[in-house]
Amino acid sequence: MAIRQPVVSVLGHVDHGKTKLLDKIRGTAVGAREAGAITQHIGATEVPISRIYEMCGPIIGKRRFTVPGLLFIDTPGHQAFTTLRARGGALADLAVLVIDIREGIMPQTIESIHILRQYKTPFVIALNKIDTVEGWISEEDRPFVVAEKQQMEHTTQVFEQHMYNVISQLAQNGVFADRYDRINDFTKAIALVPISAKTGEGVPDLMLMLIGLAQRFLENRLTNEEGPGKGTILEVKDEKGLGQTLDIILYSGTIKTGSTVAIGTRGVPLITRVKAILKPKPLDEIRDPRDRFDSVKELHAAAGVKIACQDTTGALAGGPIRVVKNAKDPAVKEITEESSIKIETTEKGITIKADAVGSLEALAFEAKQTNIPIRKYGIGEITRRDVLESSYGNDSNHVILGFNVPISKDAEAEVETHNIKILTNQIVYGLIEDYQAWLEESKRQGETDLRSQFSFPAKILIMPDHIFRVNKPAVVGVRVLAGRIRVGENLIDSMGHDCGTIKSVRDDDGTVLKEGMQGSEVSVAIDGITIGRQVNENDILYVGLIESGFRALANVVLNEDERMALSDTVAIKRRIEPFWGM
Repeated sequence: MAIRQPVVSVLGHVDHGKTKLLDKIRGTAVGAREAGAITQHIGATEVPISRIYEMCGPIIGKRRFTVPGLLFIDTPGHQAFTTLRARGGALADLAVLVIDIREGIMPQTIESIHILRQYKTPFVIALNKIDTVEGWISEEDRPFVVAEKQQMEHTTQVFEQHMYNVISQLAQNGVFADRYDRINDFTKAIALVPISAKTGEGVPDLMLMLIGLAQRFLENRLTNEEGPGKGTILEVKDEKGLGQTLDIILYSGTIKTGSTVAIGTRGVPLITRVKAILKPKPLDEIRDPRDRFDSVKELHAAAGVKIACQDTTGALAGGPIRVVKNAKDPAVKEITEESSIKIETTEKGITIKADAVGSLEALAFEAKQTNIPIRKYGIGEITRRDVLESSYGNDSNHVILGFNVPISKDAEAEVETHNIKILTNQIVYGLIEDYQAWLEESKRQGETDLRSQFSFPAKILIMPDHIFRVNKPAVVGVRVLAGRIRVGENLIDSMGHDCGTIKSVRDDDGTVLKEGMQGSEVSVAIDGITIGRQVNENDILYVGLIESGFRALANVVLNEDERMALSDTVAIKRRIEPFWGM
């Protein structure tokens, strides 16, 4: 059975050279025509096997492959396009993760790794910009294995240092990689191919790695299924003379002009008919072609094409498209299920919002990985209703996480009157980290607030030779053995006898303190006692808790010394009142 070309997604941090790499493969200049030279739209390019033979000739000789070529998806590098990259990751058979050899791992590199793991997409690493290594002697389109041998020893050492810095960073993120020509088992290590997208050095090695891995490990997956076409919508665009069109990847089966198709929307799938199929020429780019598209009557997978339909109302970027017989075709139900958002929710949890289905699912995936419960989710801006509904439940759930979405003015106004925290970020894992940091700070602040509301279990030692005044008030030096002491707290001894009230707490230079912390030695003024009568040197005293304060301590995390001090205090209290605190 015929083998289709694998779909290869190109991912990585902004400006690390993804589009420049594809421009070098195609012989185009798409990247230079993008706004700010940053990819703004998702694209697709078919690279036939003849082009790969041409590029890799010096290192493959007369070796030939059954894979007919590679279909590249160029994904936007800017944070705002995470959902398309996630959908590209889901669609791809293989991926290329582009990393700048000098900059190394960056936020979107990590985000790309998360996406590839989520969709279990095999990938190779293109270590780009080797031409910027100090002293590197460049030559256009030369294989890396040839280029390395022609460098000065000092340059090779600098290159190796940069490369192993990146390999170390990758290992810290759970990716174990090595230079491709040093790997014996490609199932145990990720292949790292040094390249220069600018000069083309190493690009032949990269193409050979991709075609070789596809041939060796993906051949069964690449068997081209006959039957109705199945695809994914990359983008929905308005084209002059055609109206609204769909850029799609057809990854299985066949689609024809006149075919009835079901298209994924946010609601019921749209049933419509294909009016035209426009296919870019080999090595041309679907989003910015140099030549006119070829109009074709029939298309076989895998291919990136533009199609015009009778109706595209509500078509969803990242959504599925299927060739069907009619509205009752079983594939329509499959599309409904595929387009539906599958996120596990709980009775208590936070609210998440995102700009599209793919990014919402990516956010939910990261939340689940870190055990963050989700009660409500949605697509689009954060609204007043989101704020009101998030105000229910306990404080840790009074949070809305927003990925690449605005906050409505009504929602902003409502936040002012409700205890709601809204966190937004344009990197998914960054949003999760922001929430975890906020949660930790809230917990710490909450404990601080709670501890300040009532007396806290504490245990102090009256230090010998530190009696500064015996009464009215007594002034003594104490060591705080556990907990903390504050002005106004009553003290008791181990028999439960009253030992006065703390009037002040000072450090060794006389500075007034709010509290004396565990491990500190401070001077305290105690009213209501006389040293030598109620209290003596080396005595141990406790803060005399009240019952309501004791019960509130159930909400506070205590350390081991504080728990022991509390246990001692309860025992002392129950000698006098057996049911104290129960």
